[in-house]
Amino acid sequence: MTRPLPSARRLVLAACALLAATVAVGAQPLKPHKDDLFAYPGILESRDDGAYRIVDYREMRDINGRDEIPERRADARYVSLSVRRQQQDLSLDGLTHVAVGRTEGASIITIYLHGQGGSRKQGVDDFTFGGNFNRIKTLMADNGGLYLSPDFPDFGEAGAETVARLINHYAKKSPQAPVFIACGSAGGALCHRLAQDAELAGRLGGLLLLGSLWDDGYLRSAAFRAKVPLFIGQGSRDTVFPVDRMEAFYRSIRAASPGYPVRMVRFESGTHGTPIRMTDWRETLNWMLSAR
Repeated sequence: MTRPLPSARRLVLAACALLAATVAVGAQPLKPHKDDLFAYPGILESRDDGAYRIVDYREMRDINGRDEIPERRADARYVSLSVRRQQQDLSLDGLTHVAVGRTEGASIITIYLHGQGGSRKQGVDDFTFGGNFNRIKTLMADNGGLYLSPDFPDFGEAGAETVARLINHYAKKSPQAPVFIACGSAGGALCHRLAQDAELAGRLGGLLLLGSLWDDGYLRSAAFRAKVPLFIGQGSRDTVFPVDRMEAFYRSIRAASPGYPVRMVRFESGTHGTPIRMTDWRETLNWMLSAR
């Protein structure tokens, strides 16, 4: 026999369910921004009904042909500097971060976590990585969203706690916004730690691993149980985190949960930083929004 829940507990559970439903439908598809310039240059192979794709990547075209100064300054066509008017360098109880867009009432929140040797400045540099950070900043600002690029102390427990505190602060100010966390390189360790957070999982709209690492513990995480969409972008010549290990990680997720919303893009001949340069932010986030 099932006993009725105490009234207070019923109210708490109802509120949590309402919040989860609100977050899931809070954001609309992102409007286009320079889609013709940032679309994948060509699909060499597609499997798993499009969940796994091999994208044509060529250094001479996608770096030398795209940058005014290769790897240092993108051609002006790829950059919209007007977004700088919505950019602020902030501190939250000593937690330094850059915020672009609406710090309250945002429709969507995207956070970039840098890798080893990086800082909050990497994720808001308009001209490096082919202008791709400028694009995500602009997509957030143009769609009533918020983009965050924080500093954090390490890639372990302290770093995860710092990022979680940042998320909770801005999530309270934008209760309808799904939160997307993009992790570059070693920053993926934080993505995997945050995936274990049961309270955070209900807020997540998706996780993006960009030239990053695998974690077998993901299959036991709160994010996995909540079916949080996962994107994996990896260069085929990544010597830091080998592509075959990330492909095995992708396959393990599909095997454990055949309907799980996971996608992988392999950039053929791409290296460690290629996914940060080449990932199509709008396509990926719109897919994640539709998958929740």
